[in-house]
Amino acid sequence: MTSETPDRRLRAWAPVCQAIALLLGPYAEVVLHDAARDEVLAIWNPMGGRGPGDPSLLGELDALDQAAPDVYGPYPKLLPDGRRLSSVSAVLRDEDGRPAAVLCVNLDRGPLEHAAALLAAFAAPTAPRPEPLFEQDWTERMNEVVGGYVRAHGRPPQRLGREDRLAVLRELDRAGVLAVRRAVPAVAKALAVSRSTLYTLLAELRGTPGAVDAPGAADTPASTDARRPTRTDEGDPS
Repeated sequence: MTSETPDRRLRAWAPVCQAIALLLGPYAEVVLHDAARDEVLAIWNPMGGRGPGDPSLLGELDALDQAAPDVYGPYPKLLPDGRRLSSVSAVLRDEDGRPAAVLCVNLDRGPLEHAAALLAAFAAPTAPRPEPLFEQDWTERMNEVVGGYVRAHGRPPQRLGREDRLAVLRELDRAGVLAVRRAVPAVAKALAVSRSTLYTLLAELRGTPGAVDAPGAADTPASTDARRPTRTDEGDPS
């Protein structure tokens, strides 16, 4: 096939067909059918062994309603080797509205299906988590609480408001995370706040009716002083 072919349809449509084939190749077969002679006019990236001059077997194109859409698909097709295709066909009409050619694009779905299966295999766990290995991992519980809240509310930690953070802290308290002495810096980082802000939130949480004192506040200097015996206690044997 050359650019000097006398067929007007090839001169008009070959660049379009070649552009599609270059964009989607080698996974797309592009076929230009001769509507009048019902044979393949030209083909790019052939998949099924067809070539120019082979029968198109398109059927009676003249029976198509001229008012109907001239683009059909995507519809499924199957090759003899089992490959599945997604196909689109476009009826190209002449100046009088009669079908002059049919442009078909057949996309091999195999690579896409393999890629989708590979991504799906990596996207989700394939086995239950061994809970005994994680029951002492408070950071895992913290991540589940904070991450679960973020996903449920569609906002990153930086955009959580005071009520949001208090709600997260309540959940962390129920999960036992705040009972861990080293939890405060990690929780502050997870919630994207400073430690002083987190201490303020913890104080507010402890002041809420029914709230459990957050043991994570044991990292504060005031709590440390409260645990240290006074000099009078140390020197008075009574």
